[in-house]
Amino acid sequence: MITVEPYTKKNILPAIEIWNEVVRDGVAFPQEEELDEVTGDKFFSAQSFTGLAKNSDTNELVALYILHPNNVGRCGHISNASYAVRSNLRGLHIGEIIVKHCIEKARELGFKILQFNAVVAENIHARNLYKRLGFIELGIIPAGFRMPDGTFADIVPQYLTL
Repeated sequence: MITVEPYTKKNILPAIEIWNEVVRDGVAFPQEEELDEVTGDKFFSAQSFTGLAKNSDTNELVALYILHPNNVGRCGHISNASYAVRSNLRGLHIGEIIVKHCIEKARELGFKILQFNAVVAENIHARNLYKRLGFIELGIIPAGFRMPDGTFADIVPQYLTL
């Protein structure tokens, strides 16, 4: 069974391992710099919420997400999130568990919208999940994401009214 709990520093090593794997893949997160124990703790602690998904049978960290405001002031009611699942566990619906948890956490924190700014168009699995959960695709931004090989991929911003 997968459970989601708040981030604590005691989980920093597996958390940065999962996060950095997605950064190294270079096909989903805009970040290019990997996190270390210091920058990772600072990063995860600075979010409105960082959720850690654990296998309750093994206590292994299998995924995580970050949730934070997408902007400030008059747009501060819009949240943004990023999700990371261990590559060897993708396809097991863990992503769905953390996205659903994130939606509820965003509501609990008073956000009115959950928006994703840069979903790579080729990330069909994520786009299908978001569609199933009621997200609306806002259109296409041509060549909005630089891939690891230097080519550019389209991005498809998404939002969900909470």
